[in-house]
Amino acid sequence: MERASPHAAPQRTAAAADRHFFGHPRGLSTLFFTEMWERFSFYGLRPLLVLFMSAALARGGYGFPREQAAAIVGIYSASVYLASLPGGWVADRLLGLRRSIWYGGCLISAGHISIALSAVAGRTPFFLGLVLIVLGTGLLKPNVSAIVGDLYPEGGARRDAGFSLFYMGINVGALLAPLVTGLLGERVGWHYGFGAAGLGMILGLIQYWLTSKWLGPLGLDITRDPDPVAQARFERRMKAGLSVGLGVLALVLVLGLSGVLRIDSLAVAHSMSYVIAGLATVYFLYLFTLAGLTRSEKKRVLAILVLFLFATIFWSAFEQAPTSLNLFSADFTDRFVFGWEMPALFLQSANSFFVIFFAPVFAALWGALGKRGKDISSPAKFSLGLLFASVGFAVMIVAAQRIQGGGAVKVSPWWLVGSYFFQTIGEMCLSPVGLSSMTKLAPRKFTGQMMGVWFMASALGNLIAGLVGGHVNPENPAEMPTLFIRTTLLLLGASVVLGLLVIPIRRMMSAPQPEE
Repeated sequence: MERASPHAAPQRTAAAADRHFFGHPRGLSTLFFTEMWERFSFYGLRPLLVLFMSAALARGGYGFPREQAAAIVGIYSASVYLASLPGGWVADRLLGLRRSIWYGGCLISAGHISIALSAVAGRTPFFLGLVLIVLGTGLLKPNVSAIVGDLYPEGGARRDAGFSLFYMGINVGALLAPLVTGLLGERVGWHYGFGAAGLGMILGLIQYWLTSKWLGPLGLDITRDPDPVAQARFERRMKAGLSVGLGVLALVLVLGLSGVLRIDSLAVAHSMSYVIAGLATVYFLYLFTLAGLTRSEKKRVLAILVLFLFATIFWSAFEQAPTSLNLFSADFTDRFVFGWEMPALFLQSANSFFVIFFAPVFAALWGALGKRGKDISSPAKFSLGLLFASVGFAVMIVAAQRIQGGGAVKVSPWWLVGSYFFQTIGEMCLSPVGLSSMTKLAPRKFTGQMMGVWFMASALGNLIAGLVGGHVNPENPAEMPTLFIRTTLLLLGASVVLGLLVIPIRRMMSAPQPEE
């Protein structure tokens, strides 16, 4: 297979020399704002879902049990991560990165419009909208990041700085989204919040259409077989496979929404968890037994497996933000500020605020330690990430114990802010380090697949978070400390175990990569 782009190289060089956007190529601004608005739509919708679905019918919600509503959020979030895998493949082989981003944004916008229309058309457009957003995000999100990398063919520090700026765009969208959709959704009407999230994606599409010319030829080519006949045959098979897959998805959706097929979200979430865990197990067994890896490569893959397991534990706690912690904010937090009660979703912005503030701090910290020869190994950083996250949930144990009068006396929002602070410190220790570790440790011919494995850890963590995140009952606040104690102990235990394994894992990671 080869890329068909005869004039791309000199134009890529010209794009790399462009410094119109804070010293970076103008094309980065296109991708910055596209991703910012996409994340605005995602983080504006996701935390609103559990509040809406669990709200009583009299309040305009669906009246779902909280466990069911949280499980649906977990399934939705996990599916978004999993959709990135086929989305990247379709972009590489069929559509190209640029067209995939455009079609993905259109699907996301259509999904939000469908959800907003459910105010007058019932539940069918609501769930149809969630499916459309999953499909659209799978096409858009991984391919935006891929083009960011293509802007910097020279690599190096400028490329790292470009990704840092791009990462800032993600968190600006995530910071603003709950403020807008929370105010509209909780104060005006649920579907106004959903509509505002969709409007953000539409704005992102418009600016992408107007400014995509700044990307030059990047993302327009696809991977092709040099034999046109073989390429045509491959495209026919790929289109047939996609048609079958989408057809099955549509059939399940129609049968479920019509009531012919009864879908239990808790059962589906449990099943998806087992399927993802099973697929990961089979894949790692394949790598160890049939992939033809050398002894040193197997050691590095074993290190990836360990990091995968502990990353799953971290995300299963961290991704309770839109479920258990969001419900705690709605039910048990005193959100009055000078006589005005702020929406529960406002507190969802705390994580993004801390990320924007601390990301450059941690980048400088790791760099300074490296220059002094005191660099902290990846497993040690993972262990620290789990430890800080456990502190964040330990804060919630104290907060839950301070609730009095069956929830009549609520707690200060600073408890949640403090919890998000420690969780964010944990995220800074684990998330970017995990991405970097996947690329460093993966056998060269499996690098792309290892990134898929990292997405699987996030998907599995989101499912687990959805399954446990609905156990916040305003009628029984005495149960709350137990939920947070279990999460804290899981994180703390994982941190201690990984801390004890740091030295052997570090040895596995130091196994040399074979020469190509």
